[in-house]
Amino acid sequence: MNQPLANIHPKAKIGKDVVIEPFATIQEDTVIGDNSNIGANAVIMNGARLGTNVKVFPGAVISAIPQDLKFNGEVSTVEIGNNTVVREFVTINRGTVAKGKTIVGNNCLLMAYSHVAHDCIIGNNVIFANGVQAAGEVEVGDYAILGGSTLVHQFCKIGAHVMTQGGLKVLKDIPPFVMAAREPAAFAGVNSVGLKRRGFTSEQIEEIKDIYRVIFNKGLNYTNAVKKVKDEFPDSDLKNIIIDFFEKSDRGVIPSYSSELKK
Repeated sequence: MNQPLANIHPKAKIGKDVVIEPFATIQEDTVIGDNSNIGANAVIMNGARLGTNVKVFPGAVISAIPQDLKFNGEVSTVEIGNNTVVREFVTINRGTVAKGKTIVGNNCLLMAYSHVAHDCIIGNNVIFANGVQAAGEVEVGDYAILGGSTLVHQFCKIGAHVMTQGGLKVLKDIPPFVMAAREPAAFAGVNSVGLKRRGFTSEQIEEIKDIYRVIFNKGLNYTNAVKKVKDEFPDSDLKNIIIDFFEKSDRGVIPSYSSELKK
């Protein structure tokens, strides 16, 4: 590895076959896994932990200190999984005393100008389209796709296999397997197309739809709707995932705007 125009601290831990383009900066307390690529003018700051085959495009900044007034210089990290792509001018801030780390999983795509704030936990195979902004301590489940310029309020949780409309303002939690749209953000049906693409059977998708019909379309508050699902639906992994999400929601869950599930 020979990048005479890059600024690489001699104590940085750089794996095999890593490409670091001119004018990139790699600070001391960093780890970059094998076969990764760091683009020109990207900045990998103290606390960054990059897996293998990570691609960081020009101008991105990984592991800058949090934009959080409670941060007091504590040691913290950003952990990025294998095969993740970080496009131009993405910013990922490291953790605070709250969790100590910000996590982006494997096989993610963070498109240009998106932001992952301190202590976020982003799952595997997640896509942030251009300009998505996730505030502090946001959690995003596996295979979620956030449309361009989606804004996610701090502490919100977005379940696995969710898809959001571009420009959405997320102020409450979005449960797994659904689409969210409109203003304010609301339940817009089950993400059937996405689930089919990921190998869910027709029977599984119908089960998810049936559960959400009770939760969103029967006029019940969420406490009573979840109880009805618990009592009346056969036990299954999908049922348990949905119930667990509602029971652990701190900010409350988005409302419904439709009287029927989309087919």
